[in-house]
Amino acid sequence: MAHAHHHPAAVTALLPGAVITLDNVTIAYQRHPAVHHLSGTFPRGSLTALVGPNGAGKSSLLKAIVGLLPLNGGKITVADRQALGYLPQVTEVDRSFPMTVIEVVDLGHWRRVGALKRLTRAMRQRSREALAEVGLAGFEDRPIASLSVGQFQRVLFARLIAADAALILLDEPFNAVDQRTVQELMALISAWHRAGKTVIAALHDLDFVRAHFPESLLLAREPIAWGPTEEVLNAANLAAARHSADHWQEAAAVCAA
Repeated sequence: MAHAHHHPAAVTALLPGAVITLDNVTIAYQRHPAVHHLSGTFPRGSLTALVGPNGAGKSSLLKAIVGLLPLNGGKITVADRQALGYLPQVTEVDRSFPMTVIEVVDLGHWRRVGALKRLTRAMRQRSREALAEVGLAGFEDRPIASLSVGQFQRVLFARLIAADAALILLDEPFNAVDQRTVQELMALISAWHRAGKTVIAALHDLDFVRAHFPESLLLAREPIAWGPTEEVLNAANLAAARHSADHWQEAAAVCAA
């Protein structure tokens, strides 16, 4: 089972069946400690919610796994970076960029396009199918600036489908998205899970997490608990996370890991 206690010895290799191994990971963000001393593994095929107070390091951890944030200490091992798909918070994506819906979905193919220098007809067809899967058939030529937040989030999900990622990291994928879209995107995530993909999602709605996510990592800069959701999200752990958040010093020195 995934565990959050400190390893007696450094884990350098991936444990069997692990798609991500975190070994005493510490991350500082904008000079403030964001994640402290986090160790554990995400097993292949797991569906994990990343939960905790605002500022608890959820986004920072996802960015560090992707490689967008440097570590201040420790090590992150990812089994297959080529298979990684990442969805940032929708507020971090510039929607004023003059692109059409299909062009954004086509970006999912970029790793395979590399050698060919062009999109094949089969790839474009896959992009169209991905849009149909998220309920946006017929939206191909619309500029992304014309979409609602919910529609744009569907487009980003379609890009993940086109990329055929086996490891999918989602940062608050349901923020500012209407209820119907939430249900449909969650159905998609559940289908990915059934297909053996590994999914990690930063979320804040604990009832939603309890209903849909078998595993949870509760983070309040330091790991509070990691394992089966019903054990992790118990009253004592949630109180510990709140207590930890109440005592953060914004001026705290960066942890020298």
